[in-house]
Amino acid sequence: MNSELLWVLSLLLIAIVLFTTNKLRMDVVALLVIIAFVLSGTLSLQEATAGFSDPNVILIAALFVIGEGLVRTGVAYQVGDWLVRVAGSSETKMLMLLMFTVAGLGAFMSSTGVVAIFIPVVLSVAVRMKISPGRLMMPLSFAGLISGMMTLVATPPNMVVNSELVREGIAGFGFFGVTPIGLVVLLLGVGYMLIARRWLGDSGGTKTKSAWERRTFRDLIRDYKLTGRARRLAVRSGSLLIGRSLDELHLRARYSANVIGIERWKRFRRVMISAFGSTELREGDVLLIDMTDCDIDLRQFCSEQQLEPMVLRGEYFSEQSRNVGMAEVSLIPESALLGKSVRDATFRSRYDLNVVGIRRNGETLQGKLVDEPLGLGDILLVIGDWKAIRQLQAKTHDFIVLNLPAEVDEVAPAITQAPHALFCLALMVAMMLTDEIPNPIAALIACLLMGRFRCIDMESAYKAIHWPSIILIVGMMPFAQALQKTGGVDLIVRGLMDVAGDAGPHVMLACLFVLCATIGLFISNTATAVLMAPIAIAAAREMGVSPYPFAMIIAIAASAAFMTPVSSPVNTLVLGPGNYKFGDFLKIGVPFTVLVMIVSVLLVPWLYAF
Repeated sequence: MNSELLWVLSLLLIAIVLFTTNKLRMDVVALLVIIAFVLSGTLSLQEATAGFSDPNVILIAALFVIGEGLVRTGVAYQVGDWLVRVAGSSETKMLMLLMFTVAGLGAFMSSTGVVAIFIPVVLSVAVRMKISPGRLMMPLSFAGLISGMMTLVATPPNMVVNSELVREGIAGFGFFGVTPIGLVVLLLGVGYMLIARRWLGDSGGTKTKSAWERRTFRDLIRDYKLTGRARRLAVRSGSLLIGRSLDELHLRARYSANVIGIERWKRFRRVMISAFGSTELREGDVLLIDMTDCDIDLRQFCSEQQLEPMVLRGEYFSEQSRNVGMAEVSLIPESALLGKSVRDATFRSRYDLNVVGIRRNGETLQGKLVDEPLGLGDILLVIGDWKAIRQLQAKTHDFIVLNLPAEVDEVAPAITQAPHALFCLALMVAMMLTDEIPNPIAALIACLLMGRFRCIDMESAYKAIHWPSIILIVGMMPFAQALQKTGGVDLIVRGLMDVAGDAGPHVMLACLFVLCATIGLFISNTATAVLMAPIAIAAAREMGVSPYPFAMIIAIAASAAFMTPVSSPVNTLVLGPGNYKFGDFLKIGVPFTVLVMIVSVLLVPWLYAF
């Protein structure tokens, strides 16, 4: 092993450790990798930054935009509504339709986005069917992962593997090249989940029905221990609060007093107005306040600010439920709010809502919440205007809104541009199938048409692109180049040949699947595909067989991230709503991964002969 190869492997190990510990963002690690390769002289500047000019990077970015267009036009939500209508009260029918639908949608848009959309649908279905959400949440996440096996553009690893084939001078896969295998795995997954669901939660019973009835304000008040925190205070004449905005007053920081809403006289009647940071207080306003610190002397607070306590009917603003809403919000794995406190996230300024409760690992946090760093799996209770809560449902880049309480009316998504969005999607697929137009150009045409039809605006389009994923792909590509340049690929291939070379190509496929799935436990499936694709193709050449089965097995294995809740963002998303433990994924995911490996090793050579 030469010194350059030792350096590359050391750098790879450091990157894996950083990915695993999550001390640095993955995209930052990827950029540091590029810098390290150039400064060390291992790769030239052109070689290290070649990923920025890769056509597949453009294709992946365009697909993020198209997926956002389907969300903004309500297509995905309408599919969820249809699912509820068709399945009726049958859990078996719901599970089957759910997995088929999610896999179908995920074939053309981000699987993480699809799963995020369907989590509230599953929660609603579980309430209506009186079953534990855990019986449907894991099938939902598995279907999201399987969707990556449905089309060439379904997931970045497919495009990475295809790009490696083209780079080696080999014709790539067709648009539906992976679909036959994906359909078989999907059918296998549906059958497996129909059996395995018995270990995922209760199907009925008094306890389950009681626990999963649709929640009300009273339930949220009890669960988040809000009793005794509400105050209703009137602004008296001469108060220092008059004429000043809430942001200027810093009442939450100074007194742990969070203004939830404001009652104000308008046209001879008292109305409720939203408490924005820019809202200026007036004489006679009645403030609805959440006092998070019980040690604050209310009398002293009222005396200093010249406020007058008023009668508060109902428990914690429950009497104001027509104007003041509540909702539970769950952070997603890539949320920009992770690690930030409520204060640092400027939640009220950004979303016009107040965070009044946090649940972590099933327990409600007590004390001052404003400076509590937010972590993955935290569930936030927000309170404010119902309109702001409805708008929050569309902001899926940082979190998802879980089941809304019974006091809210059903929210119907806007679907006026849905036919245009479907037309753009169908046109893109048709262009890709012809092979006359390159896939990235077909996707860009569809993006521009979605903009022309007002399915998505420019600001939303740029926000829809998951830039950390793009940078991660670009930053990991130099590893494949460096391993080839320093002899690392040849070293790994020789090791594989020593282990399985004499046993035949089927055993080699199994070894590649196991290696890929194992690496995928520690780094993203996209980064895994970048590393494993050149190794698989080199192994095929060493054995003197076709590279297609070897490349395809990497694409399948990269999507088979079923074994742990951190193997993929879609698994992490359902961890909290499904009330799962780490062991639940091991218990259900490991056997299914083995089944997928066996099916793939047998089916792939049949479709793509050695």
